[in-house]
Amino acid sequence: MQTVITGARGFVGPHLARHLEVCGDTVVALDRRGPTPFDVTDPDSVHRAFETARPDAVYHLAAMSHVGESWNAPATAFRVNAEGTLNVLRACVDLGIHRVLVVGSAEEYGRVDPEDLPLSEDAPLRPLTPYGASKVAGDFLALQSFLGDGLGAIRARPFNHTGPGQEPRFLVPALAARIAQAERAGATEIPVGSLDAIRDLTDVRDVVRAYRLLVERGEPGEVYNVCSGHGTAVSDIAAGLLGQTEHEIRLVVDPTLVRAVEVPRLVGDHRRLVAATGWQPEFALTTTLTDVLEVARENLSTAQEK
Repeated sequence: MQTVITGARGFVGPHLARHLEVCGDTVVALDRRGPTPFDVTDPDSVHRAFETARPDAVYHLAAMSHVGESWNAPATAFRVNAEGTLNVLRACVDLGIHRVLVVGSAEEYGRVDPEDLPLSEDAPLRPLTPYGASKVAGDFLALQSFLGDGLGAIRARPFNHTGPGQEPRFLVPALAARIAQAERAGATEIPVGSLDAIRDLTDVRDVVRAYRLLVERGEPGEVYNVCSGHGTAVSDIAAGLLGQTEHEIRLVVDPTLVRAVEVPRLVGDHRRLVAATGWQPEFALTTTLTDVLEVARENLSTAQEK
């Protein structure tokens, strides 16, 4: 299968590209940081790139992906995540590309009532952040393209995911990087944000398997949660990392790291995904945390050797 990945040099893109190639697919990787910069907000650029690649399927990952940063740049979040998605969808319609996976986010659900948990795809969308609102817009544009244009658009709403290669701006690699630094310096404390939040956390290597299965077996026009179906407290994630440290390290809550708006509990229902594809997560959380911490240690060693 000839495929295109937008946002191919982000966190998920390289994992997805490797998985697609192992499955025998040909991958055209498009990214703003690529050898030929790809701007998802430029409709002509998107159309030209897709016309050249002529893919059978598009995996649309390109996004402004940091929830917290969307508060500082809401217009940019909307332009990239909503307008960029519109450009991808229009190019697919114009060029007769029949399969496109639009990757949204569990942040679309936003304010969650406890009785709604675990969240099914039919739960109300009440985004709390500019990022979440921009993802709702992209999600509905994909639905409109299916209903109005007959495009084989499939929508994914991934919950939190992590793994090797994720930038330390995000929870798990941020904790891992601080732990690695504390080990190297002999420090006994590291700063953290809120430890009370509960998140549905999946390994990125399981997430990309779900994406390909959805392109292969998902129902056009449908939306699928991509998640483990289990909630884990941030305190337990931190404990899992600290259990692998070389000496005792204590967590100290830093108010500057606590988000002003935080969804306290976000857990998904993945039964629709499982029913459609047979997908099940394969990576245990302990394995994921070990791999992320090992990368953090390696990155610190490499940086100090330079």
